[in-house]
Amino acid sequence: MIIYGVNPVLEALRAGRVRRLRIGPRADKRSEQLLALARQAGVAIERVDAAALERLARGGVHQGVVAELAAIHDYSIEQLVQQAAPGAPLLVVLDGVEDPHNLGAIARTVDASGAHGIIRQERHSAALDGAAVKASAGAVAVVRFATVVNIARALDELSEAQVWTVGLAGDAADVYDSVDYTLPTAIVLGGEGEGLRRLTRDRCDRLVQIPMAGSVESLNVSVAAGIVLFEAARQRRQKTR
Repeated sequence: MIIYGVNPVLEALRAGRVRRLRIGPRADKRSEQLLALARQAGVAIERVDAAALERLARGGVHQGVVAELAAIHDYSIEQLVQQAAPGAPLLVVLDGVEDPHNLGAIARTVDASGAHGIIRQERHSAALDGAAVKASAGAVAVVRFATVVNIARALDELSEAQVWTVGLAGDAADVYDSVDYTLPTAIVLGGEGEGLRRLTRDRCDRLVQIPMAGSVESLNVSVAAGIVLFEAARQRRQKTR
């Protein structure tokens, strides 16, 4: 996988994910930091011209650096649940999120809030590529992902693992902060525009909404994810205290 941009590459280097670093001819303090980390980790380094960087980044804002990553490990749902032990798992399920910037922003929030991973569908889902990694500031390189064929079946598997599934829907009767997120929980988010599909809604244990006080009807999916994930993080900190 190819990623680009100083911060995403820096985070991927720190996570030990970079296999090859390609860097432009102009050196500054940030690129020197990347080079030092790459040398320390034994990463192959190649100096290339600006045209080569443009080709590799496919027009993305590369800031003079492009990196090739080892393939992202694909976890099973069971593994994501087990990663949370001995605590209660906190997961995110994406039902048709196709914008890589939304996927990247959600991955960044999952990492920041201390959640344990993302479950995404193989089809109708944003690719885990440079645009998503850039938007996530490198979090895509460290967040655990489980890629599934069918989201409805994934929710059934979570139910069997005793993980409570909470779907976000604008027409839900309950408010998002009325849920106890200290329990094993998977937050289910629908795609841009359509929201949760019917089969997904039907399999959620509970549907909740984020109250809207203004004139717009809904929030961007990545913003909604941040609100609910940090409410879950707040409840879990409070319980620990």
